[in-house]
Amino acid sequence: MPARTQGAVERALTRRYAQLYPHEVALLLETLPPSEGSKIIGSLVAQDAARVFRRLRPDTAAEVLDALTDNSFKKLVPEVEPGVLAATLSRLEADRRASRLGVLEESDTKELIQLMSYPADSAGGIMDPRVTTFRPDSTVREVVNRIRLFRRRRISDVFVIDGEGGLVGAVALQDLVAARPSETLEGLIRRPAASVLSTGPREEVLETLNLSKAASLPVTDFEGRVIGVIRQDALISAAQAEATADVQTMVGASKDERALSKASFAIRKRLPWLQVNLGTAFLAAAVVGLFEGTIARFTALAVLLPVVAGQSGNTGSQALAVTMRGLALREIRAKHWLRVTAKELTAGAINGVAVALVTAIAVYLWSGSAGLTGVIAIAMVISMAIAGVAGASIPIILARLGQDPAQASSIVLTTITDVVGFMTFLGLATLAAGML
Repeated sequence: MPARTQGAVERALTRRYAQLYPHEVALLLETLPPSEGSKIIGSLVAQDAARVFRRLRPDTAAEVLDALTDNSFKKLVPEVEPGVLAATLSRLEADRRASRLGVLEESDTKELIQLMSYPADSAGGIMDPRVTTFRPDSTVREVVNRIRLFRRRRISDVFVIDGEGGLVGAVALQDLVAARPSETLEGLIRRPAASVLSTGPREEVLETLNLSKAASLPVTDFEGRVIGVIRQDALISAAQAEATADVQTMVGASKDERALSKASFAIRKRLPWLQVNLGTAFLAAAVVGLFEGTIARFTALAVLLPVVAGQSGNTGSQALAVTMRGLALREIRAKHWLRVTAKELTAGAINGVAVALVTAIAVYLWSGSAGLTGVIAIAMVISMAIAGVAGASIPIILARLGQDPAQASSIVLTTITDVVGFMTFLGLATLAAGML
């Protein structure tokens, strides 16, 4: 048979085999150098090349994609899902990625760049696309030898994928080291493996982390294929960012604002909540105005108003901080509202009694009025108990309504504690006016 005819037959057989058994072809390419793999991919019909390409491990796919000729790359792009292609391109160095994108149509380039530009607070934005995955039938020896090639990566878990690139499970590095070299990953897999969608928000990443207690989280696309991994350092950074964002939003500042942000940005984000705070301040002032006559008769009440409001405010802030932490760490849900509020009601009332005793002694020594002493003591207990309930309820109610529980909750709490404190103290003083 002439060499030219033999070569044509071999290419035809290769293409036919790729059509029928793309998974086996992908397994073969994973054992070859990237240059050889790219030649085989380039020799296939575009649809068949895409079938094989989709079944390659992400790291192998990136190496093959980098080694493809420009013509082979342009031929492959229309046949591969944009999400898969974007995830693979993200694994290349910046200059090689730019070179690959430079040969495509402008519309294709824009689409891929957009897919590669996940929001900063999403799983895709904090993931490392350079995830190393393995097949269930890979031996421990093969896996360890491959991991040695990636010494700069902080690998704590080995992720196992099926023929379609879907996540099968995870194997802890400790279990891998302790296993026999000839043992396959299939017998070491932990099921099920926790994962998070690439479009999932940072809050979802932290919730999944808290539930799974994993050291790293694989990131998947909508079809369940592994496209990246969120490593431990990124998880810690995400947790810190979420915690600091909650601190800012509790007082009405935007979670996007930074210390060196422009003044115009800070004004635009803060001013609406300051206006809301102004309105709530007028509400508290209106409550005081209702008892103007009582205050005019007993000026000592004006002196003691900040004491009651301050203590109830501090009590509410403590309850708010504890509840916010519980929600952030997923220790509590909306269904725990009754237990949490009962606890804060009890804590607020008992602390109120303790604070009221000290306050009563100080007020009696200052004013010599038993009536005023009794009024402020009772008002202190009531206002602190209600403040505890409010501090626990506000974030839980917001979470139940599908809102950010940290969003300006401090402003709402301050309004409630001020109104309750003023109303309780001045209302009791009006009822006991004859004893003051």
